[in-house]
Amino acid sequence: MKSFLVVLLLFAGIGMAYSQATPYKVVFDLTSKDSLDQKAVIRWIEEITSANPDAKLEIVMYGKGYELVMPEKSAFLPQVKEAMKNVNVSFDVCSVAMKNNHIDKSQLLPGVNTVPDGIYEIISKQHDQWGYIKVAH
Repeated sequence: MKSFLVVLLLFAGIGMAYSQATPYKVVFDLTSKDSLDQKAVIRWIEEITSANPDAKLEIVMYGKGYELVMPEKSAFLPQVKEAMKNVNVSFDVCSVAMKNNHIDKSQLLPGVNTVPDGIYEIISKQHDQWGYIKVAH
């Protein structure tokens, strides 16, 4: 009887542990200036934040992905600005990509963050149990 109670308590504890809500944290990897890729990430941000207001989303841009947050080049500035109103959504541009492409922070939309290394930023998020999505169409 004692063993049965221990097993029952063990399963109850496991059940309670799994019933806790898993935090929704996703890092998006955007390397393309392709408008279909940019449109996709904007759509995903809108869909996720509508369904899960507490979701934490980070869009890491390197390669040519940073064009999403450049007022002179982005086709989606109104949507980016709207997404930036959510404190749980961040747009981060790789400083290495900016240097390689001769982009100055002043060319980015105000409120966009820079990170020293976009790939390392993504790896760090994965290490911290963030989900990973490569943006592609």
